[in-house]
Amino acid sequence: MTNATFSVQPVTRDVRVPLQDTGPVRSGSTLFQVIKSKLPGPALLNGAALKVPSEEPIFRDTAHTVLPMEYKGRDIMMEAHAYEDDSASYQAMALVYRKAGVKQGAPYVRVHSGCVTGDIFHSLRCDCYQQLQKALDRVVESENGVILYFPYHEGRGIGLVAKLKAYAEQDRGLDTVDANLAIGAPVDARDYELAVKILRDLDITDIRLMTNNPLKVEALRKYGINVVEQVPHVIEAQEHNERYLATKRERMDHKI
Repeated sequence: MTNATFSVQPVTRDVRVPLQDTGPVRSGSTLFQVIKSKLPGPALLNGAALKVPSEEPIFRDTAHTVLPMEYKGRDIMMEAHAYEDDSASYQAMALVYRKAGVKQGAPYVRVHSGCVTGDIFHSLRCDCYQQLQKALDRVVESENGVILYFPYHEGRGIGLVAKLKAYAEQDRGLDTVDANLAIGAPVDARDYELAVKILRDLDITDIRLMTNNPLKVEALRKYGINVVEQVPHVIEAQEHNERYLATKRERMDHKI
């Protein structure tokens, strides 16, 4: 059988026009509704047909090993899978925790956007580090879960440099949405096609998705992943990220 190759270039979700005039965002629609309307339909993405679930995912390269990790003072063993997409443009990692003898059902899955400032340096401007740790807690405690980590999703897909430029705009009073637009970046440039290819490679099609973002649920479902449950993944706000979280809730329809 011949596998169909399709692009994993980020889908541009440019919502600058509605935000700058009296369009749907200003007249009551949320950013989620605007961005959702620009998502590809269930059959096509960037003009190419989506693969049916039975087809094998296509990767340029993969790797698999066992990764010992420190977790709350004890050692745990995770399966570590590294992937490079078929265009060699993007790399990602899946950490899988499946304890032997545990009844296998739909695993808890976290599709996590890499955040150098948060995940590594524990920045208080976002909730990324806390969300990653909470996902790890749930995966280990449930003994059946996966964390998909996407370094190229930095700054909702605009990259580290652009993210820090947007931070500077936030310092001048803009929220995270308008800060992105002020530097000419989309509100959210992430695409989840590679996430779906990885899940299929791991033989996972039914998931319990740890997210507050309805757009992420919608995107995975449009690619054929059965999100049987959207699991709330709420982090308590503090003074440095209170507005950041409020913007997610009020302008991007996150369930927080």
